Amino acid sequence: MSTAGIKTGLAIAVAALSMGLAGCSSYQPAPKAFSEATIQPYRLDSGDRLRINVFEQAGLSGTYTVDQAGYLAFPLIGTVASRGHTLPELEGMIAAKLKQGYLRDPDVTIEVDRYRSVFIMGEVGQAGQYAYVPGMTVQNAIAVAGGFSPRANQASADVTRKINGRIITGRVPITDAVLAGDTIYIRERLF
Repeated sequence: MSTAGIKTGLAIAVAALSMGLAGCSSYQPAPKAFSEATIQPYRLDSGDRLRINVFEQAGLSGTYTVDQAGYLAFPLIGTVASRGHTLPELEGMIAAKLKQGYLRDPDVTIEVDRYRSVFIMGEVGQAGQYAYVPGMTVQNAIAVAGGFSPRANQASADVTRKINGRIITGRVPITDAVLAGDTIYIRERLF
């Protein structure tokens, strides 16, 4: 083979390797907002099921779900915008609406009965939708999904999370905390 042929072959190989490595860096490390989101108060979103208690009002107390549009349908007062609000904020909103002609001094308490699901995809035993448990880490979520597949990159995961209304994806170590509604993707290892 001629020197020109070797140089051309080498240039093609380097270009192919560069393109392959560029594809590996398509996800960035998780931004600072990822870790900050784990210490913020819990914000409600679609799929959260809430246990609402109105003191001495058995007919109003019960379990309610935040719908796809982010609203909660509540007796007497109708729909209440819930998406993005904390539990204390929603308690205040419901109490204020009940005060407007229904109850003199309503005492409303809210607990999360069931958090929205997390989604686990990629190189795991059983990809799918799973129940979120407070304190869950990426590693716990992988265990729930049947563990790593033989081809899995076991060092990190790509997590997609909604933060302040924006959807952000970042690469995190498997020891990082998971939030309700997160999507976790386990990549295939290169070698």
